[in-house]
Parts: sequence; C-alpha cells; structure tokens
Amino acid sequence: MAEFKEPINDVAQLAHVEILTPKPEETLWFFKDLLALEETEREGQSVYLRAYEDFYHHTLKVTESDKAGLGHVAWRTSSPQALERRVQALEASGAGKGWIDGDKGHGPAYQLTTPDGHPMELFWEVEYYEPPEDMKTELLNRPQKRPLRGIPVRRLDHVNLLVSDVTPNKEFFMDQLGFRLREHIVLNDGSEAGAWLSVSPLVHEVAVMGDRTGAKGRLHHICYWYGIPQHNSDIADVFSEYGIQIEAGPGKHGISQAWFMYVFEPGGNRVELFGDAGYLIFDPDWKPVTWREENLEKGIIWYGSPLPAEYFLYGTPQVEAEKLQEARQ
Repeated sequence: MAEFKEPINDVAQLAHVEILTPKPEETLWFFKDLLALEETEREGQSVYLRAYEDFYHHTLKVTESDKAGLGHVAWRTSSPQALERRVQALEASGAGKGWIDGDKGHGPAYQLTTPDGHPMELFWEVEYYEPPEDMKTELLNRPQKRPLRGIPVRRLDHVNLLVSDVTPNKEFFMDQLGFRLREHIVLNDGSEAGAWLSVSPLVHEVAVMGDRTGAKGRLHHICYWYGIPQHNSDIADVFSEYGIQIEAGPGKHGISQAWFMYVFEPGGNRVELFGDAGYLIFDPDWKPVTWREENLEKGIIWYGSPLPAEYFLYGTPQVEAEKLQEARQ
C-alpha cells in the first residue's frame, strides 16, 4: 500500500481576488447592478465588493488600470501559526516576496508569486462585514439581506489561472500551499493541460490551465456561485437585454460537474457563473480523476454547446495579435 502523505492544512480558503480594468465604472456597473455585489469601501483607484453571502469585508477588489487582468489572489490561512509555517516554507523555496502591512479588510499579508508570476497573498487577520441597520436580516447565519437588484450571486467560488506549463504550477500549489489535486487533464504525450485543486471539499478553489499563447501570469476567469441552476438562465436573460457578451453556456462541465456560464465584464475580464456546486469531496485519501484525450470531450462539455476556440486562447491581459494568431494555427 502506498505511503500516505500527511496533508498540509495551512491554507483554509480563497479570500478575495483583485481584478484590473480599463473601464472601472462599467465594470462596477456589471458587478453591482447585474450581479448585485455590495460595495463596502473605496480607496484611490480601487473599489471593494462582496456578494451577499460572503462574510468578509470583500471578496472582489476592482482596480483601475490601463489593461484588464489579475491584480492578485488572496488566501486566508487556517491560523496565525499556519501563516508563519507557510511563510517559512515560501522563503525557503524562493517564492516569497515579503510582508505588507495589509489592505482594506485584512491585516498583515505575506506576498508570493507562482512559478508563472501570478501575484498572491496569504493572511490570517480579517475584517468581517457589518451590515447597516436596513440590511440586517433575521436569517442569522446570513451576513445581510438578499439584494433586490439584478440576479444576486451568493459567494466567491474560485479563480482560474492561465499558465505556460501546468505541472510546475500545480506542484507549487500542492507542495508550497497544501492544495490537493482533484482532477487533471493528461494528454497523450504525458503533459498536463489543466489541473483543478482545492484546500476544502470543493472540487477547486483554483484551476491552472495551459496558455496556448505561451504567455505567463494571465487570468482566465474568476467565478461567483449561485447554487441554483435557474439563476444562470435568469442572468443570461438579463445579459442579453443589457448587451453583455455571453461566451458560452449555460451548460454543464464533466470536469467538476459544474453548471456554468461564461461572460465578459465590460473591462474585458472573463467571469464564470456557477449554477450549482458540482460535487463535494470528503474523502481524505481522494485519488485524482484523470481525463485523457479519448474521454476529454465529455470532460469539457457534459451537455450543452461546445466551447468556442477562443475560450482556450483568450485571457487577460490580452497578448499581442501576432502571438494570438500563432496560437490559433
């Protein structure tokens, strides 16, 4: 029997994601009016938002920039001691960048980068959301009333990163941060085309997918969760009415078993809406699901229309037209 590797349980959850946008007002309209995220604070060129079942100060930071893309991804550790352990490991590996005092909604944070250069942070201290009197709810296990605008998403679910090489980035999350591999795609030549990893019973809080352009550090999408498939259909109707481009869906992935829809917010970043939870993993000795080329079609689309070719090429920031054309060939 194979030796069981003691899990690292130092990272507890995805805390928030910062996205960059060249059209901040339009991006905020998308998230606030259509998806009903709540604004908690503003500072400088950044606005802090959260969904109505997110308990922290924010789960999305929208920052004005000349290009769309990823600002950073933030993870909360399972304890102050866990944070210190991860910092020591990251400094030993060379992936650590150092401490910052913190940001709106959280305390001191340790900055790091993935092998592809995606900026990330780890922290323990958080500020919990306190609703104003008119938003307090009698449902005591919910942080606020359900919003009355748009089709409100309930919580942040995951982030998907484009990488130049899946395997070293997957191994970084597993070895340095304690993520567990849930599903992955292995091509006939033995290389990995994608990996889905988590630190919880969710199928993934982070996914890494091969960037066919060869670029590094790009964002594929962020995802918010509805939990009810009908809401994906409802928001699709709203998007069609208000000029939001729907890239794909609603449909169902085989990988993660998730009811999905992909759209582009006005600033250019791809956003996924999860219509349900897919499935949950409670097995402490989970054997990763391996999708190969002969069964990958059902992995990508269990049912629904095929994903467009650009789904596998587009990310933010966008690459030069010449490099994109080479990737298409």
